[in-house]
Amino acid sequence: MTSTLANASQDAAVFSFPEHLATTSAGRPKGERTRAQLQIAACKVLQDGGPQGLTVAEICKAAGVSNGTFYLYFKDRNALLDSLLRGFVAFLQLAMRAASEREGHDAPRAATRAYLRLFERNSGLMRSLIHPTDGFPEAQAAFQTLNREWIEAVVASVERRQRQEGKMAPPRDELLRRAYALGGMVDQYLSNLLLAKDPALIEISQDRDAVLETLSLLWDRGMTA
Repeated sequence: MTSTLANASQDAAVFSFPEHLATTSAGRPKGERTRAQLQIAACKVLQDGGPQGLTVAEICKAAGVSNGTFYLYFKDRNALLDSLLRGFVAFLQLAMRAASEREGHDAPRAATRAYLRLFERNSGLMRSLIHPTDGFPEAQAAFQTLNREWIEAVVASVERRQRQEGKMAPPRDELLRRAYALGGMVDQYLSNLLLAKDPALIEISQDRDAVLETLSLLWDRGMTA
């Protein structure tokens, strides 16, 4: 998975994890293609019906394979979900890091733009991360990993920027608290917009550049004030 995920950072156009899985498994041995096929099918089930609909039978139906084939690759649905979400979290991190590196002069804004696009293109997977249901501890663990590692990166970036500008950054614990709070605000905004589909929020969020401006402003003011 690590070698194929590296490709995500090289292609700015790849924001859909199912598309990434399909692309990186093409031409690989049949077993790897079938494993990816099952994961892509799980993405479709999550997109259409959420985690509550994620059963082995539904995954196999979407993949066009027998239930017996499923168990050649995964112990159960939780094992598939664990593998899928871990891969998706790594994909998110690489895509956001690549966006930041391409626009080093405005890395936070670039990462926020990438996160917005990733959220839009993978709403079923994001729902599973942000709103995990009982019986899927893998989802909660994956989301906590994503939050922890990204927040550490954000705080390190702020500290580095403050040093370069000759300023004294707030204490690290304070920066971590701010980053967790701001990340939660952004996730709640996007969750209401793209998952709950709040009509009032949709009405004022048609302009995605304006949404990006708002979210970037939150990060900038919250982390540097």
